[in-house]
Amino acid sequence: MTFLLENRWTPDPLPAGTWHLRLINLSDRTLSDFSLSVTTITRIMPVHEVRGARFLRRVANYHEFAPFEGTELSPGAVWEFEAKGLFRSPFHRNDAAKTAWITFPDGTNAEVMTGDLIQGHEIPALPPPRLPEGRLTLPFALLPWPNSISAVPGDAPVMLHLSPAATLADKRLALSVDALHRRLFPAARRLFQISAAPGTRQLAFADDPTLPAEGYRLTFGSAITLASGTEAGRRWGLVALAQMLHGAFADPTFRFPATGTIEDAPRYGWRGCHLDVSRHFWSLSEVKRVIDILAWHRLNLFHWHLTDDEGWRAEIKAYPQLTEAGAHRSAATPAMLPQLGDGPGRQGGWYTQDQMREVVAHAGALGIEVMPEIETPGHAACVVAALPFLVDPDETPDSYHPVQGYPNNSWNPGVPETFTVLEAVIDELCTIFPSRHFHIGGDEVAKNAWMESPKARILMQREGLASTFELQSWFLKRIKAMLTARGKVLVGWNEVAHGGGVPPEDTVLMAWEKPEVGIELARQGYDVVMTPGQAYYLDMVQGPDWLENGAGWAGPVPPAQTYAYEAEGDFPEALRDRMRGIQACIWCEHFTTTGWFNDLVFPRLSAVAEAGWTHSANKDWLRFAVQARLHPTL
Repeated sequence: MTFLLENRWTPDPLPAGTWHLRLINLSDRTLSDFSLSVTTITRIMPVHEVRGARFLRRVANYHEFAPFEGTELSPGAVWEFEAKGLFRSPFHRNDAAKTAWITFPDGTNAEVMTGDLIQGHEIPALPPPRLPEGRLTLPFALLPWPNSISAVPGDAPVMLHLSPAATLADKRLALSVDALHRRLFPAARRLFQISAAPGTRQLAFADDPTLPAEGYRLTFGSAITLASGTEAGRRWGLVALAQMLHGAFADPTFRFPATGTIEDAPRYGWRGCHLDVSRHFWSLSEVKRVIDILAWHRLNLFHWHLTDDEGWRAEIKAYPQLTEAGAHRSAATPAMLPQLGDGPGRQGGWYTQDQMREVVAHAGALGIEVMPEIETPGHAACVVAALPFLVDPDETPDSYHPVQGYPNNSWNPGVPETFTVLEAVIDELCTIFPSRHFHIGGDEVAKNAWMESPKARILMQREGLASTFELQSWFLKRIKAMLTARGKVLVGWNEVAHGGGVPPEDTVLMAWEKPEVGIELARQGYDVVMTPGQAYYLDMVQGPDWLENGAGWAGPVPPAQTYAYEAEGDFPEALRDRMRGIQACIWCEHFTTTGWFNDLVFPRLSAVAEAGWTHSANKDWLRFAVQARLHPTL
């Protein structure tokens, strides 16, 4: 490594302070006529002051600087500059340069090592442990914890064998759970087999239609009986057995029930987890492993966030340009520049329709529904980059910017081809995803979007619309009509209700901005899934300390806060039936490696899983702290 970029932040002037940068030339060459590109979540705003450098441009998280003309940087020399007029003050050590590179006059690039953002005014405190030591109430490895358990600990069998009366379907289901366990823990022992052997214990199956849809009952004695009324209940009962066996094999702290009963069913029907594959592309095998982890936690819905400003990830045969031009970013593609955590080279990817079907099949075999998301009308920078005919040619460039800073990044309702493309996209995805739920985004449209588009203004005048959000409502009602005609339920973020919203019937909205939003949506007649950033956004930093990792807009979200949060909160009893359940969200701006993923997602994903399954009276933070250490990682 021959170049180093150091970052320092000081709080003056208020409110956002000053970002100080030092580029150190550790090479043997003298630099001249070069530029420095930086990706950073702490963005420089249009009104700013940069001293010691020329600020060339910014697109969202991408920034480009250059020294003044005639500047030379000899070996060992340092170029220092500073910027004021930041989007906000940084929260943590990762809130400045995430990646950087130098571009030379011949167009070639050289990577620059980036340091953590240093506080220039005080010594940061060391973060405390995220989990307490904890203590067990009963020595069984069950997460989520059951709602009714009365069992006496004993020794674990070598393995469980299936009763000779087990049906072919029961055998297949048991071995599929065994295969799940083996994928998650490749070095672990097997859990189930068909035939009896020395040291094994028999598992029998029983039908009980009185049990809830996803419920099960385990009765322990010389043999074990798993009763359920549905395949889902049977599967979750097998997963519970697999967890207890795995815990007893992996850690002597844990035992296996000798006698007693576990009778269990989930608290909520919607127990979801979202994965953003746009900001950081995850391979097919990584996506399938995420789904395996959800199944191990008895979550039942995978929300696949397939498009956003940063990339389009779903093959659409009618419009191959969406993946040809919209699925990769690089310094050489002006319409799709590198973003947070990228280098200058080409990066990204997309899933073929066969791969998406493979994910649906993989999840379905584990009892998990896959809900696709295509972002509309905002978060569509990749769409307008790939399909420029969707842009109103007379719209003023850079006339609006949402919070992330992309210019003019929305599907334009005034361009008729917008709905032609969306109809084709929806048609193709509906053939791939059997889920009744189809997520259309609907969040973070700039409050002045489309106002300088003549085509949009003509539409607004014709339809009697007075504002951006009334136009957004008109747009989303058209999308809802498309979905209704195809037998789908529209799912969106809470801003779908803005400007008049869409008809509440067959609509589910996700309350993410703050918990109170969910109650207001329910009052308006919408079904609600609670996923507030203050508890269930797993990219949020896990503590207030400067040296923690993660995003900070929703404040620090330590695992204890995620675990203790009650999604029903202050929901009035009369609105309680509008709350469908809860969901974790894994936004991947900061997640450039599996290490970052594992550090931020766990153990909070386990905490959300327990919140979705276990009633509040049966939760125990100290017990959870012990259990969570057994979780699988990506």
